[in-house]
Amino acid sequence: MFMGYAAGVGKTYKMLEEAQDLKGAGADIVIGYFEPHARKDTIAKTEGLEIIPRRKVTYRDSVFEEMDTGAILARHPQVCVVDEFPHTNVPGSERLKRWEDVETLLSAGIDVLTTMNIQHLESLNDQIWQISGIRVRETIPDWVVQQAHEVVMVDLTPRALLNRLQRGVVYSREKAELALQNFFREQTLVALRELALRQAAHEVEHRMADEESNVPSPDGAFAGTRDRNKILVLVTTDPKSAMVIRRAKRVSDFLGAECFAVAVQPTGDLSGLPAPDREALERHLNFSRNLHIETRILEGDDVASTLVDFGRRNHITQIFLTRPRRKAWSPALSRDPMQRVIDLAKDMQIVIVSDREPSA
Repeated sequence: MFMGYAAGVGKTYKMLEEAQDLKGAGADIVIGYFEPHARKDTIAKTEGLEIIPRRKVTYRDSVFEEMDTGAILARHPQVCVVDEFPHTNVPGSERLKRWEDVETLLSAGIDVLTTMNIQHLESLNDQIWQISGIRVRETIPDWVVQQAHEVVMVDLTPRALLNRLQRGVVYSREKAELALQNFFREQTLVALRELALRQAAHEVEHRMADEESNVPSPDGAFAGTRDRNKILVLVTTDPKSAMVIRRAKRVSDFLGAECFAVAVQPTGDLSGLPAPDREALERHLNFSRNLHIETRILEGDDVASTLVDFGRRNHITQIFLTRPRRKAWSPALSRDPMQRVIDLAKDMQIVIVSDREPSA
């Protein structure tokens, strides 16, 4: 996986360089999908590489081109180049996301080279929104990226990137001018680059920790089994639940901790809720499952005591909450339920996730 912090840093160029090197070493390699963006230097790097024709898809009287996963499977190369990993396929496609197409190729024994930007990582979605004021809609669950055999960070200073943009190397002049007024402000690019470099450092630490966890310590235990953190996040109907879930998942990944997401209901299920509340809770629970977080619906009239009791029984070390709207909690409680969790869980760390607005 070739990762960058913005369009134009050179991810696709670097990926195609790697593809040419692999071909030169005798690998059977094809281009499954390539987005040229009229960049001459990048297009030149495809010379001599076999390109699988795109599949045409009709949607609402318009014709779109998507990667032809079936044709790649039939061709069955050793390696396939797939640009723009976070792409959402046109409705009616066999799979919703391009990363799901890549998973299909991998399952068939085809290695993949692919590209993405840091802002498409699901756990960073709220931070990207705070930095840029733009809510990224095409996101990839962190566990998908963590499956990559290798993550290559393609870096370029913000000044150099802005220079490329102004020269028309990244986009056409018209599109470049619009980009400079929005996402491509220097302050935004500096913050995104810092996030990307931090993510690269985390990837290194994560992979080193995986290797060390397989080495027994003098007491005979494996490193990965000692001092385990466990994180619990409370899921409510509040829209901010998605933000808390992302934060909890990101922290759990950094700590190598197990993560649970729970909703508390008097009946132990969602059947008695009004339709809007039921749909909101189901959406947040499904979101958690997509991030590979274990979910539960707990039975209890008292949210705080039910939550803390579950935490103790499961050796939870941290509980993640958001400051609630009254509707998101039981209206029967006379005291602030968040404060009640803090009072009851003296043996656990309570994290109140702030709801920050985007930078001006």
